[in-house]
Amino acid sequence: MNTQPQPLLDATRRHFFGRCGIGVGSIALKCLLGRDASAADLSLSNPLAPKPTHFPPKATNVIFLFMAGGPSQLEMFDYKPKLTELNGKPIPDSYIAGKRFAFMDSSHRVNLLGPKRTFKQVGNNGTWISDLLPQTAKIVDDITIIKTCKTELFNHAPAKLFMNAGTGQFGRPSMGSWVSYGLGSECDDLPGFVVLQSGPRGPRGGGVLWSSGMLPTTYQGVALRSQGDPILNLSTPASVDALNQRRVVDAVRELNSLRLAATGDHEISTRINAYEMAYRMQSSAPELMDTAGESQETLDLYGIKDAGEASFARNCLLARRLVERGVRFIQLYHTNWDHHGGPTENLEKHLPQICGEIDRPGMALVQDLKRKGLLDNTLVIWGGEFGRTPMGEVRESTGRNHHIDAFTMWFAGGGFKAGYVHGETDELGFGPVGEPTHVRDIHATILHQLGLDHQRLSVRFQGLDVRLTGVDEAHVIHQALI
Repeated sequence: MNTQPQPLLDATRRHFFGRCGIGVGSIALKCLLGRDASAADLSLSNPLAPKPTHFPPKATNVIFLFMAGGPSQLEMFDYKPKLTELNGKPIPDSYIAGKRFAFMDSSHRVNLLGPKRTFKQVGNNGTWISDLLPQTAKIVDDITIIKTCKTELFNHAPAKLFMNAGTGQFGRPSMGSWVSYGLGSECDDLPGFVVLQSGPRGPRGGGVLWSSGMLPTTYQGVALRSQGDPILNLSTPASVDALNQRRVVDAVRELNSLRLAATGDHEISTRINAYEMAYRMQSSAPELMDTAGESQETLDLYGIKDAGEASFARNCLLARRLVERGVRFIQLYHTNWDHHGGPTENLEKHLPQICGEIDRPGMALVQDLKRKGLLDNTLVIWGGEFGRTPMGEVRESTGRNHHIDAFTMWFAGGGFKAGYVHGETDELGFGPVGEPTHVRDIHATILHQLGLDHQRLSVRFQGLDVRLTGVDEAHVIHQALI
C-alpha cells in the first residue's frame, strides 16, 4: 500500500520544477549568463538584436520576389530555337527515357511546344530576353541569371515549401526565419522578416511558407496587409489613451517576465517582445505604408498609378522602404503563374498580362536600390517554385506542365556577378548541360552572401541538428559570385 500524501502523488517533474523557489529555466539562464538573470533582464533582452556573422558578409538584407505558380522560363529567359523548330513534333525518346514528368510518365506521348515569343540579345554580354520582359532587359547588366535551377517536388504547395524551407514537410523554419535567427535585425520598430502579397489570392501553402518551424515564433514572417491597417488589431482603440495603453503593456510585460523567470520558456520571451514590437509598430507600420512622401518620378518608375492601390508595384516600393529601415528579410509573393492552358491560365493571353504586372516593378526596384546606394548590400532574388515543360498540354488553350529539372531564377546585388548567365540547358530545355543548380545550392549561396555558413547555422531539435540545407550535400555557387 502506498502511504505517500496525495499532493506528492499528484506532483509531476514539471510541477516540481515549476513550483521550486527558482525555476529550472532560471537556473539554466543564470549559468549561461554567468550572473544573476532577473525577470527584468530576460524580458528586456531583444531576440532580434543584430548578431555576428560567421565571416564578412557581402549582403545585409534580402528581397525575394517570389512568382508563385511556376513561371515559364521558356517564354522568358531560356531561348530555344530548336524547340521552336520542332513545335508539334513528338518528344525524342532520348529526352524522356526512364523519366517521369509532373502528372505524366513517358507513356503519355504529348508533343513539343515551341515558344511563340520573340527573343533578342541585350546588354553587354548579349543575354537572351523575350519580348515579355522589355523592362527587365534594361537591367540585364545588373543581374545574374541562373538557367539550371533544379528542385525535387512538382506539386505547388510542397514545392513552394521546398524552395522556402528546404523541405516539403511542414514544421521546418523558412529561409527568412533562418536568416532572422542567424543575424537578427537592424530595425527595432518593425519585424525582422516581413511578407507582402499581391495577385488574386494568396500562395498555395499559406502561412507555413513563412513559418518559423521549431524556432521561436519571434523569427516567423509577419504578413503586412496592403490596404487598411497593415496588421489587424494593431491600432489603438479611440477609447484608450497613450498613457493607459503604456501602463497595460508594462503590466503585461511584468507578469510575463515573472513567468519567464520561473520556466525559462522561450515562447514567453517571444510574447513579451511581441507586445513591445506591436506597441512600437503602431507608429512605424502606418508610416511605412504611407508612400505620399515619394516623388512622382519614383512612383512613375515603379508604374504606380494609385499610391493607395494594392499591387506588386507598390509592394516593390515598400520593399525598398523596408530595406531603408533595416528590415532583414522581405518576401513578396505574386500569384497566378500556373499556366497549364485553361481559359484563364494560358501562355497566349494570361502570361503577357502577369509579366506586365511584374516587369516594370522588378526593374524599378533594382534601379531604385542602385541609385540610393543600397543594391551592393541588398540581395534581390526573382523566381518561383519550379518551371515549365518543353512539351505542351492539351486543354482549351496553350499551356505547359510543371517542370522540376531546369528552370530560371535571377539575382541582383549582394555580391552576385552583374551581367552574368550561369549554366545552360540542352537544346530543347529538358535539363541542364553539366551540373544542375539544386535548390539547396541556392540556399547555401544566399546564406553565404549574408556571412552565414549553411553547415554551422543549425538548431538541435528532436535529437537532430536541423539546417536549412538539410543533411544532403549543398554547394555555394562561387562561379556566380564576385
